[in-house]
Amino acid sequence: MSDSAVFSNARLVTRNEVRKGSLCVRDGLIQDLSGGASGSPAIDLEGDYLLPGLIEMHTDNLEKHLIPRPGVQWPSALSALIAHDVQTVGAGITTVYDSVFVGEYMRGSGRRELLKRSIEAIHQGREQGFLRAEHFLHLRCELADESMLQMFEDHADDPLLKLVSIMDHTPGQRQWSDLSKWRLYHKDKKWTDEDAARIVAERTEIQQRFAEPNRQAVVALTKERNIPLASHDDTTLEHVVESMASGVSICEFPTTEEAARAIKERGLTVAMGAPNVVRGGSHSGNVSALDLAAEGLLDALSSDYAPKSLIHAAFLLHQKIGLPLHDAVATVSANLADVLGLDDRGELAAGKCADVLQVRVFQEVPVIRGVWRRGRRLI
Repeated sequence: MSDSAVFSNARLVTRNEVRKGSLCVRDGLIQDLSGGASGSPAIDLEGDYLLPGLIEMHTDNLEKHLIPRPGVQWPSALSALIAHDVQTVGAGITTVYDSVFVGEYMRGSGRRELLKRSIEAIHQGREQGFLRAEHFLHLRCELADESMLQMFEDHADDPLLKLVSIMDHTPGQRQWSDLSKWRLYHKDKKWTDEDAARIVAERTEIQQRFAEPNRQAVVALTKERNIPLASHDDTTLEHVVESMASGVSICEFPTTEEAARAIKERGLTVAMGAPNVVRGGSHSGNVSALDLAAEGLLDALSSDYAPKSLIHAAFLLHQKIGLPLHDAVATVSANLADVLGLDDRGELAAGKCADVLQVRVFQEVPVIRGVWRRGRRLI
């Protein structure tokens, strides 16, 4: 598009309201929301919503393109990244933190091999200008893994690293407090009861040896580098107290209302999975994100494993529990920009990046009809 343009006949979803109007863009930035500059070409949105581009802080979607089927690693990490990028932008996400797994919680998952390939592909894609969304790096560290710390240290100074999360997937705890759900998730393994019991015992023993020293080391490394830190699957008050003591600012996917309430009371950010909202519940049998939102205990959403869920979940918060649309949209834009320190984006306001979406609702489903990043049309 040209250096300036006007989005006209729109319903602007600002940080504080939804109102009819126009938005003017100049040189990749939002100039104003009052009409536009004389002589600028107009883009008629036909009464559709105009939203800020979505911000995704934790997506496993790249991994799904790298391992499209169990045991299959895609030969080209770059082609997998580009496919992931296209899918991400198609879901309205203009800023994405690719969450790359550091360590393993099940031997043989292939994730160790993916770490270096994933990071190299992200750098190459950015440097060559192949990517439509802006990609950053989120390293999610499996504390109950004996090799995690060395793997993390190898990438702790990567300039794209903007978020670190610490997690523990030991069966019987946190996300997998209900072992029956853990067994169901791994049903393809066809374990006997004896197999499952042995694996639980092995993983518990490894956790007891490595989790706490690893947590302390990662916390120290992130503090030294001033990198935001997130926790994962806080379940009890004790977990929340530990997270706060570690300097965590974002608590991803708390599994109980007790934990979510404790997080909010301490001024930390509660981030839940958008698939949880769209599906009406957690696939792990944990607390409902909609229930937390209804109680005022939800700040932000992540698409996790399904990019398409992010925009859908925001509109469902509005449709299902009556959250004002501008507040619902903030859970996938402005609130994330605030906690991640992205002060140049996340809302329709003068001086912000012109990352915007044209959205029409059809049968209660938000349909993305246009995506622009820094004023350049992507879709």
